[in-house]
Amino acid sequence: MTQTGSLRTFYTLILTQVLSLIGSRMTSLAIGIKIFSDTNQATPLALTAFFSTLPSLLSASVAGVFADRWNRRYMMIIADVGQAVGTVILLVSLVTGTFELWLLYVVTFIQAFFTTFQTPAFDASITMLVPDHHRDRANAIQQLAGPASGIVAPVLAGLLFVLVGATGVMVIDLATFTVAVLVVMAVHIPHPEQTEEGRAMRTGVWRDALTGFRYLRTRRTLFSVALYVALINFLIGGTFALNTPYLLTITGSEAMLGTLLGVMSAGAIVGGVIMSAWGGTRPRIHTIMPGIALSGACLALYGLGRSPLALGAALFLLELPLPMVNASFMSIMQAKVPPDLQGRVFAALSQISLGLMPVAFALIGPLSDRVFEPAVG
Repeated sequence: MTQTGSLRTFYTLILTQVLSLIGSRMTSLAIGIKIFSDTNQATPLALTAFFSTLPSLLSASVAGVFADRWNRRYMMIIADVGQAVGTVILLVSLVTGTFELWLLYVVTFIQAFFTTFQTPAFDASITMLVPDHHRDRANAIQQLAGPASGIVAPVLAGLLFVLVGATGVMVIDLATFTVAVLVVMAVHIPHPEQTEEGRAMRTGVWRDALTGFRYLRTRRTLFSVALYVALINFLIGGTFALNTPYLLTITGSEAMLGTLLGVMSAGAIVGGVIMSAWGGTRPRIHTIMPGIALSGACLALYGLGRSPLALGAALFLLELPLPMVNASFMSIMQAKVPPDLQGRVFAALSQISLGLMPVAFALIGPLSDRVFEPAVG
């Protein structure tokens, strides 16, 4: 495959990912609104976030092994199909009137399990499709996928929820899964040649699952950065599970909720565009550290805000540096890790960086409902 053809495949996959994410986020937001309207509690939403991170924590290293050994395109197809099956289960439960919170938790776990296998396959494929001198911009563009869907999905979900309800939104979600599967089936993703370092570290599947951790353990700087990311995710990422109940409580408007979430995603879009044009600093850590500091300061402002304008400004600035941080970090890892080890190493990174997230989600809901919200009335 030529360099131009590889880049075309990369952009095709990104566009497909955006479409699929729009459908998934529409479903997530529609169900979140329904649950908070029915229960007036933050805990169910926090528990949903808890079950969405648990599979990655438990099985990401095994997923990394398969990403390095199997055809990565097939892995992405199977993952999309598995997530679509979960959506079908929820859709049937809503149509038949048998929907229960426990079923949502089970389906969330199943869908997150398939996502756990999809993510290292996709991340490692970028190395094979994008030359090194294009990767900072390519990773920045990849970071735009989530925010782009985050702008479109809340607006569409808010409109369609009124017109067709949660079931209609989920049917649209299933259509986006279908498109994603068809596109991935049509593209070609090269498989990496095995390096001497990769051959030396290859063992049985279960021992091989620990390869990523062994690789990071012998590279103290990379391992320390991964632990630092885990702490940041605990402090910042865990609070995002409260976005829907927090904003609905303050504004009392589903429309304003969608608008503010769109503004939040717009901040990430702007940050990704800046990173795509700029390319980041050298060394890349000089982009990562100031970006994390800015996001932390804006999170505090978000907690203090009580007007839509203040909340929107804080959310926009909170998200602005994150695509630059994530793109720089991913470029560092892609440059340092051999291509045939990247599935396992990226999976290990995912497990380490998300290690404290289930703890955050398990704490944030009960603390919000039983301690902090009663304390402030």
